[in-house]
Amino acid sequence: MEPIAHRSRTLPQLARQARIVLACACGADNQTVARNMRVTPQTVGVWRTRFVEERIEGLYDEPRPGGPRTITDNRVEEVVVRTLESTPKGCTHWSARAMVKATGLSHMTICRVWHEFGLQPHRTESFKLSPDPFFIEKVRDIVGLYTNPPDHAVVVRVDEKSQIQALDRPQPILPMRPGQPERQSHD
Repeated sequence: MEPIAHRSRTLPQLARQARIVLACACGADNQTVARNMRVTPQTVGVWRTRFVEERIEGLYDEPRPGGPRTITDNRVEEVVVRTLESTPKGCTHWSARAMVKATGLSHMTICRVWHEFGLQPHRTESFKLSPDPFFIEKVRDIVGLYTNPPDHAVVVRVDEKSQIQALDRPQPILPMRPGQPERQSHD
């Protein structure tokens, strides 16, 4: 009991409950313990009784259920499906405000659902897949050239056709999935 009451890593509420029980074990009445611990006598009585009935396990406070859930699983599914399979009209991705207008749910509810399912519709990642069968060997040669250039050599890199804007992507955009942002090629 002493380690629970005085250990620095013990939760403050649990430590206080252990100190209340220890003070009661010294023979003090509920009024005196309550005054010394700055709690009500009813609180002392509750923890004294729980310790007598359940011993140390009685000191651990039971989890409280909270309020009843107001959002159904169907509404949560609607938000997830809309986020993954559609985009709002005239936009590239869903924002929390746009989803609030579309579903009628609160801003915090939308943010909680997205967080719970690992959805981040505002993020994208880029990738590039080369169809060249000798791609791995070429990458090793180029990286080797940069990391270990020949003696007395100048290494110059030149991008081909950097002034031309790519209007179409050579690779398809990979859709967003839970825990993974939308991915598109870098060019």
